[in-house]
Amino acid sequence: MTRTADLLRRLSKEGILVPNQVKKAMLKVDLEDFTDYDVAPFYADRPVPYIETNSGNIKTISAPHMIITLLHHMELFPGQEVIIVGCKGGYLAALIATIVGENGRVNVLDPSIEVVNYAKERLSHWPTIEIRTIDDLEVAPIAFPGDFNRVIMTGQIDNIPNWIKSRIVDGGFVIAPLGNIDSQHLMKIELQGDFELETDLGNVCFGPIDVDSTGHQHLHPTELADLIELSIETCEELEIINHDELNSLQDLVAKLNNLPDDTPPIGEGGIPISEHPMVKLLWHYSPSFLRLWPIIQVMLHPMISNFDLNNWHHFSEDEDIDW
Repeated sequence: MTRTADLLRRLSKEGILVPNQVKKAMLKVDLEDFTDYDVAPFYADRPVPYIETNSGNIKTISAPHMIITLLHHMELFPGQEVIIVGCKGGYLAALIATIVGENGRVNVLDPSIEVVNYAKERLSHWPTIEIRTIDDLEVAPIAFPGDFNRVIMTGQIDNIPNWIKSRIVDGGFVIAPLGNIDSQHLMKIELQGDFELETDLGNVCFGPIDVDSTGHQHLHPTELADLIELSIETCEELEIINHDELNSLQDLVAKLNNLPDDTPPIGEGGIPISEHPMVKLLWHYSPSFLRLWPIIQVMLHPMISNFDLNNWHHFSEDEDIDW
């Protein structure tokens, strides 16, 4: 049994509805064609990275259970034209193109030139997929006329842009994770006559479609502690963390939670970065979990990529830290 077949079997046993057309597409499309990173997390039902942008942000292909959920609610059939906002490495586009067939069409829009160029290379042999950049998510791209039947937005957004909602045909819909950067609801918004029907498909937590547009936001210590706890659980499930690393990360979580409530995020409050208590904590504990840092960066919130443990050469390894 292939890894994909085994994954789909396990997800089905866990209660994930896997439509037959989605199963066939996932068995046909090879994930390894869309990322050069280790794909083991994907087959453990976790996101997998596909590119690190020049600004240091890591872009990921969503976990398989989420991809299956999105495709299930898209209600796809052969011959459809589908719009995807947010590349996801081209993998989702390839799955959709497989489902809608040679008479269908998939249009992919993404704000990142790096991501678009990456996806074009990976999808060079998919004639029914067209990929282009979009300068502003709130403004319709030039030379993109017509009405829309199926639209899927693959990243967090506050609201669906008006140029998309205004062009949904009767009976068509858009699916998007609506909300703030930390929590969203996956919403299916369908147009029926003069009415918009909204269906809440559940709580989700997607990164923004354009990660770079969020700028260099930083986490509060308790937020980082929560995210590290989540990464610990994932590392334990993947059996990639040893006893010493586990204890060290748990100690780090405790120390982060014990910082004063009024501790400002890194970069705020007039505290030099090298003197910020959260940075000093990360540096103090970093030798014990440095091996796991690349995967922790991927699993955590995109803002965690601002902490590059490998380049904190301005600290002294024997610095005396007063807690």
